[in-house]
Amino acid sequence: MGFEYLTNMPLAKAREDYLNLLKGYGFGPKTELIPVSEACGRVTAHAVYAHICAPHYAASAMDGVAVNAKDTFGATETTPITLNEERYIVLDTGDPIPDGCDAVIMVEDIVKNDDGSITIHAAAAPWQHIRQIGEDVCAGEMILPSHVTVSPSAIGAMIAGGVLEIEVIRKPLVGIIPTGDEIIPPCTDPKPGDILEFNGSIFSAMVRQWGAEARVYPIVPDKFEQIKAMVAKATSECDMVILNAGSSAGREDYSVKVIRQLGEVLYHGIAMKPGKPAILGCQGAKPILGVPGYPVSGIIVIEELLRPLIDHWLKAPAAHRQYAAATLTRPVVSGLKYEEFVRVRMGYVGSKLMASPLSRGSGVVSSFMKADGILEVPQGLEGYEAGAEVNVRLLSSVDKLKNTLVVIGSHDPLLDELGDMLHLENNDLYMSSSHVGSMGGIMAIRRGEAHAAGCHLLDTANGEYNVAFMKKYFPKGGVKLIRCVGRQQGLMVAKGNPLGIEAFADITREGLRYVNRQKGSGTRILTDYLCKREGLDTAAIYGYDREELTHTSVAAQIVSGSADAGMGIYSAAKLYDLDFIPICIEEYDLIIPDHAWDTPQVAQLLKTLKSEEFKEKILALGGYTVDNPGQIIPLD
Repeated sequence: MGFEYLTNMPLAKAREDYLNLLKGYGFGPKTELIPVSEACGRVTAHAVYAHICAPHYAASAMDGVAVNAKDTFGATETTPITLNEERYIVLDTGDPIPDGCDAVIMVEDIVKNDDGSITIHAAAAPWQHIRQIGEDVCAGEMILPSHVTVSPSAIGAMIAGGVLEIEVIRKPLVGIIPTGDEIIPPCTDPKPGDILEFNGSIFSAMVRQWGAEARVYPIVPDKFEQIKAMVAKATSECDMVILNAGSSAGREDYSVKVIRQLGEVLYHGIAMKPGKPAILGCQGAKPILGVPGYPVSGIIVIEELLRPLIDHWLKAPAAHRQYAAATLTRPVVSGLKYEEFVRVRMGYVGSKLMASPLSRGSGVVSSFMKADGILEVPQGLEGYEAGAEVNVRLLSSVDKLKNTLVVIGSHDPLLDELGDMLHLENNDLYMSSSHVGSMGGIMAIRRGEAHAAGCHLLDTANGEYNVAFMKKYFPKGGVKLIRCVGRQQGLMVAKGNPLGIEAFADITREGLRYVNRQKGSGTRILTDYLCKREGLDTAAIYGYDREELTHTSVAAQIVSGSADAGMGIYSAAKLYDLDFIPICIEEYDLIIPDHAWDTPQVAQLLKTLKSEEFKEKILALGGYTVDNPGQIIPLD
């Protein structure tokens, strides 16, 4: 098939065509001979047959005495029979049956006499309590069929059958080649522009989970000949190769050219997102998969396109994917050209499984770590509305999702601490928090999508927090407002306050770069209120429309130097070692709907909120006040 730059081949067809191409070159499993004692978890290359019978001799199945059954006939409770020492032989379990004997009487069923004889009160049936030759397996019988995974008990059966070595499918070796001038080995002090190489660690862990072995090669700079030499080396040493980064169309994206010179390219460009620039190439029977450098893209590509090759090699059944119906808490917009994979956080609220989309950036690897499921949006579909019922591929078990406290609303680092403490108190409980702002949290509670929502909404008419909004959005009740913490809001600025910012109004200074929170968040409402109170023209504030979803992400922009100031809480400034100009103390509370009040998740949450451990932890973060957390705030 001729090469076409950046094709847009549907994923299912690309997967099928790729495997068929490789099989045409003889791609498939290789075998090796290993000791049976080391075979647990390995896959049999061929059927395994017993070399000897097991047991290979007639063996006693009990501790007792061996006798000739005829000598015991007629023995009953009323007419016992006594056997002298010449007519029985004492033996233990596993002992060979002596010549002339054809039955074993258990030691519990005999009476020993002083003269060495024994008395029995029941006749022995021929061959009772005797393990016959071949009772377990006979020589020549099949112990294991082809292409099955060896279990611990199968190891015992093979050894019993005289099989000491077994031919198994060799684990395929996957070579992983990281490339890029900006890529450096993992360290704790990267310079601006340095990118830590962690894809190799992620990919190697994934292929090992699937039963393969991995070899991560040294980082190769963006030099065509060096990349080509490393790919040639990897294909000579490995069964499959991942060429990481350089799969797109930039001026230093050499992957497709390298693969074409060393072998051939089937497709460059798959109708999937993330992962569009993937390259499906090979050198004969050895796959060379060009994988985008963004970690989430890479994860999706190797899961969708490399794992089927490993499964084929290991003769493993296709990975079982469990799906569940879920309700989307936010809309998902997708392009028509691609099949898209959207990571979601999930948890059951009542009988409904709720799914909250996570950040969809290809470089946001933490979203994969947090994901409980993947929403697969088919090619040709524009997406889904909020509230839509969708099928989600599960990454977390149903049991975990049923024991998850779903929190949707305003962000605060204390939620992470609460979630950690919740799980420490009860290992069966988890927390899933999605940061959509205080108003987003109120709407989620109104729709029945969460067990709790963080809220810190200022009533500009009287300066109070949250109560007025509860009355407005829940006029018929049905919710409880739970006191959580007071927290210090203010301006976060660079260490040393190089611009000499002293008051909120200073954000209008010429040349100052501001970073804001998203509309609907309590912090944004507070910021808008402060601007109005002080008569500030928000259009004159550079960066006022630049929005971040969390306090820590605002702090990260300031510490990186891309912004000079942003409104946030003291604990975030402290975490990033920023200077802080206090503005006000606000109330950060939790909204809990009545339908969730008696759930184990909420019960543990309230217990944790009221604990001394929580108070100590929160006060240590800095910038918080703690006054009766867990108390119900009157709404009347």
